[in-house]
Amino acid sequence: MEAMRQLPLGMRLPDRANFASFEVGANQAALQQLRALASGATREVVWLAGPAGSGKSHLLHAVCAAAGPGRASYVALGEARAVGPGVLEGRGGRGILCLDELAAVAGRLEWEAELFRLWLAAEEHAGSLVVAAREPPALLAFALADLGSRLAAANVLQLRPLDAAGQRDALRLRAGMRGLELPDETLQYLQSRFPRDMQTLYQLLDTLDTAALEAQRRITVPFIRDVLAARC
Repeated sequence: MEAMRQLPLGMRLPDRANFASFEVGANQAALQQLRALASGATREVVWLAGPAGSGKSHLLHAVCAAAGPGRASYVALGEARAVGPGVLEGRGGRGILCLDELAAVAGRLEWEAELFRLWLAAEEHAGSLVVAAREPPALLAFALADLGSRLAAANVLQLRPLDAAGQRDALRLRAGMRGLELPDETLQYLQSRFPRDMQTLYQLLDTLDTAALEAQRRITVPFIRDVLAARC
């Protein structure tokens, strides 16, 4: 099980990416199923599908965090593609393997051969695979028909992005876990001035959190303007 603890290419799991920090929105059913899988109550192949910013990577990280050390492993295939499929050697089997950005390697025969091995290992040892991509498996062109047919039979969980109100709730939740308070006018300002995807908004919150700690100030609209002006 030593290999299950290794994260190649500096793929350290984000400290705040757990189930508690995930704003559920319309994804309650998906969250419940992933919690059950992380706890060991179920073992299966799960495919997370959804647009950018819908929380796919967050949930993969959360599964690893909830499963605990030695029981789960995470690989971002978009980053790993430059290294080669060897990064997957020694993985799979009895634990939980989370594969992000699967579309980045779909159609590449050498990668698909390794993915097929992982699928077989999970089946043989009652392990679990959790795969994420924007598209459901039926919409990806696989080089290996056997791999495509098996992944098409996965439990597909379609994630829905948060609406405007859900985004504000997500930012409040993330800020509250850091001991920060975000007034309504601050949240509305962020949504009106920046792209409404959670990755961008979370990165902005990280920047503002650091700046607020250094300046010992609250995150208000004037403070945001000052921080952004200083960065230009």
